[in-house]
Amino acid sequence: MSKRLSYVLRHRPESVGIRLDDAGWVAVDDLLTALAATGLPLTREQLDGVVATNDKRRFAYDPTGCRIRASQGHSVAVELGYAAAQPPPVLFHGTVDRAVCSVLAEGLHAGRRHAVHLSVDVATARAVGARRGRPVVLRVDAAGMAAEGAVFTRSANGVWLTAAVPARHLAVAG
Repeated sequence: MSKRLSYVLRHRPESVGIRLDDAGWVAVDDLLTALAATGLPLTREQLDGVVATNDKRRFAYDPTGCRIRASQGHSVAVELGYAAAQPPPVLFHGTVDRAVCSVLAEGLHAGRRHAVHLSVDVATARAVGARRGRPVVLRVDAAGMAAEGAVFTRSANGVWLTAAVPARHLAVAG
């Protein structure tokens, strides 16, 4: 269920016939109706369980509990409205071994997403990198980037976001 929700709320809302608002929100009732109509009947209680137990806290309800959105990682145009924040001095990014040389030469770019995702700890970054192969954790000099004017935001689930990470601010974590 979590993977299907990620697909719908981050990448292809039209696949179930819904439309996200400018900030990525959709009415919970509309989402549940659309999912049921496309073969994934889900109760509000089941949805609450997915939101509450997702290990990465990928989804969030608005303060009323009437709307839901993905916390980050969208490939569709949304403005999440996270305020700029001062990052910790060092952040981490998990990738796979086959991408390391390219990343160290070219830096990190958002690609099809709206931002580069960074973690506060090595364990989280390693888990992210392990999803697609042998993980390698990169150390990001967030303090140096911020000193140069890079803007960072922090998503509702604690992931740090930035537009790109120049290669000069990357190193393989030891």
